[in-house]
Formats: sequence, structure tokens, C-alpha cells
Amino acid sequence: MNQAKVYHDKIKFVSGHSKWATIHRQKEVKDAKRGAAFTKLAAAITMAVREGGGVADANQNFKLRLTIERARQFNMPKENISRAVEKGSGARGENDLETVMFEGFLPGGAVVMAEALTDNKLRTAQSVRMLLDKGGGNLGGSGSVGYMFSQQGEVRIASGGLGEEDELKMIDLGAEDIVKEDGEWVIYCQKEKTFEVKANLERGGYRVVGAELTMRPTVMVEVGDKSVQERIEKILGALEDLEDVQKVWTNYA
Repeated sequence: MNQAKVYHDKIKFVSGHSKWATIHRQKEVKDAKRGAAFTKLAAAITMAVREGGGVADANQNFKLRLTIERARQFNMPKENISRAVEKGSGARGENDLETVMFEGFLPGGAVVMAEALTDNKLRTAQSVRMLLDKGGGNLGGSGSVGYMFSQQGEVRIASGGLGEEDELKMIDLGAEDIVKEDGEWVIYCQKEKTFEVKANLERGGYRVVGAELTMRPTVMVEVGDKSVQERIEKILGALEDLEDVQKVWTNYA
């Protein structure tokens, strides 16, 4: 069988490309430089330990392992990571954090999901609602847009010098889909195989830039109007800047 045909049969492409992905990467770098990410990462590490039943061993706690991996991508100091793990293992305070997923609608027909860690769900919901309303969107109920996303593993690699042969190789290393972005290739895989695929890629000689779980849209929504694009991107940026919000996902293309 023709090798190219095998490639196209095995890879499942999602049409469209997320403009927000590139903006998001650039924003992450900026946040890391100003240290704004450390507070959010520490909270995420603490919560990962608590949600894992107090298991502080990253090898025995999948979510903790992913969160620590993300913290290392931001060059978070080891002592900061250790303190956050210890906090999660210790006695819970009066104002315990909880994980909350907010789902909303954006201008132009796109949707958004925002994961937050908060000690006051109503306060955070009000902040999210206000940002969406101000930008011409609105907050939806639980499940209103979640069905448009699927949770997958995401591994990013530096793309310099890579070609079609590398794409074929990555299929054998566990990739279910490959999306090319500026300077990076994003490899999607089954969520429970995230670290396995990451390790496979590293052994294959690829430079892994990051690995985490993501909520990936099943259908992208293209927005052609420039003014609407600006409003959407302003909303998404403002959501990510909220202290309680950890991650933002959208099907805006």
C-alpha cells in the first residue's frame, strides 16, 4: 500500500486552525517572564495533590505529574513546586479551593471553556460572566458547550527541520493527529498515553517543548469579521488574566 495513503488513513484531521493557539503561546511566555504564572501553577499543584487523595508522588498521581511538568516548562523553582505539593498534602484550610469549569458563548458563533480554581465559585462566576457580557458573549450552563470538546493529550515539539517522514514516524510513536503551528508541531494523543507519547518522541530524537491535557474542539468556527475577532481575543485574554482561571479553550479559528 502507498505510504502516503497509509498516513492519511491513520491521521484524523480537524478542519481549521486556532488563531488563539499562537496568541496563547505568546501570552504564556510573557506571563512566565513576569512571574504571573507561578501563583496559578502553585494552586494547580496543590489541587492536584488533594484531588489525588493526598498522593504527593507524581509517579502515582497522573494529574500531579502533568501539572508539575507544566510548572517546569515555566521554569518554576523546585522549592516552589515542593511547597505547593506539601500544602496539598497537609491539612485543608477553611477556604478550600475547588475546580470549576465555566462554559460560554463568544461573538461570531464561537464558544469558550475556562477552568478555574477558586475558593468562591459565585465570585469567580460573576467575574467570568461580566467579561463575557462586556465583550458581547454570555455565560452558559454546565454542559452547554462542553460536548463540542474532547479531552486529549497534547505534546508540543520544536518543528525546525521536520518533514513528512517525521509525520509518518510520529504516527508509529502514538500520534493520533498532528497540527503544525509556527515553530512547533502539536501532537494529539489519547489522554492516558500523554507521557508515553512524550517519552516516545524524546527517544525518537524530537525536542519536546511541552506536554499537558487539553480540551480540544471537535469543530472550529471561523470568524471573518476583524472587529469581531478583536472582541473575541480581548475576551479570551481577559479570561486568562483572571486570578482564578487556570486554562482557557475555544473553538475560535
